[in-house]
Amino acid sequence: MSVITFVCAGQMNSAITFPAFENGHEVRLVGSPLDRDIIDGLRKDDYHITLKRTLHHGIKYYQIEELEEALEGADLILGGVSSFGLDWFCDEILPVLPEEVPLLTVTKGMVDLEDGTLVPYPTIFEQRQPEGKHINFNAIGGPCTSYELADHDDSHVAFCGKDMETLKYIKSLLANDYYHISLSTDVKGVECAVAMKNAYALGVSLAVGLAEARDGKIGAVHYNSQAALFGQGLKEMIQLLQLIGGGPENIIHGGGDLYVTVFGGRTRKIGTLLGRGMSFEDAMKELEGVTLESIVIATRTARAVRKLAERGVVSLEDYPLLMHVDQLINQGAKVNIPWDEFTTVVEK
Repeated sequence: MSVITFVCAGQMNSAITFPAFENGHEVRLVGSPLDRDIIDGLRKDDYHITLKRTLHHGIKYYQIEELEEALEGADLILGGVSSFGLDWFCDEILPVLPEEVPLLTVTKGMVDLEDGTLVPYPTIFEQRQPEGKHINFNAIGGPCTSYELADHDDSHVAFCGKDMETLKYIKSLLANDYYHISLSTDVKGVECAVAMKNAYALGVSLAVGLAEARDGKIGAVHYNSQAALFGQGLKEMIQLLQLIGGGPENIIHGGGDLYVTVFGGRTRKIGTLLGRGMSFEDAMKELEGVTLESIVIATRTARAVRKLAERGVVSLEDYPLLMHVDQLINQGAKVNIPWDEFTTVVEK
């Protein structure tokens, strides 16, 4: 039995406690400063108020002030902060983590640099760890919703990091008959592939809202338009993957994640509201309190592409869906899918 400490009690981090506990490990779940009510509820009856699932009885729960105790003797640490808590995690958590214990983060995302370079979060974590410290950073990518993982639905993800032996060790702790894990040392490729899907899931979800507005019925579905936007999203994601130097095989993780996010993620909600004709400001008010990573990633990715276009590295014409999503959330535009810009002529 190993000791696995989960830092932050968000939905995905908490969902991974299921395979960890069922594999016979001691599981410790530490809440962030924003997770106090979650931890209080779990201590009472093991019910997670945002995941809306009952966790295994026997998991040990800690408030953030008890982090040091929760880290004592840990064999693996999982970090579950969202993109919005990145600075807090870097400033407050990385300095106190023992560097001899591997860290596996569930946080998906990228940061765009001044020159348009896109950098995945594991690189940011590594750069922002205290000087002289050498934490073994690893990350998770791939199509997996927290509530379905908690329900034991078969899920296939990728663990990525610099050291394959470490990845094999982490997999040995968490893999089971429903949590299937691939391994990759292509950190940039895996993490950027799964981060980009957030922007494109918003784009595909526009078709849901457009169908509802056209038919005058909530829940109306038209698969042709969704499929067309899905295909265009994949095309642009592959181009971006090539641009950052990630291996093309990683599209399996990004494409799968795009699929599950369109059908079961929070990003679907904002895309649907925009598709119905709601302004971005009104849609955000409607979804107040919902964490929307898609807004952050779409903005950063589009900003990076624009900078690269200014340098002559890419053409904006190759990213029409991304540019339209950016116009919707940052420029006050109304939905007007640029269908003609998706069409191609291929002659061999």
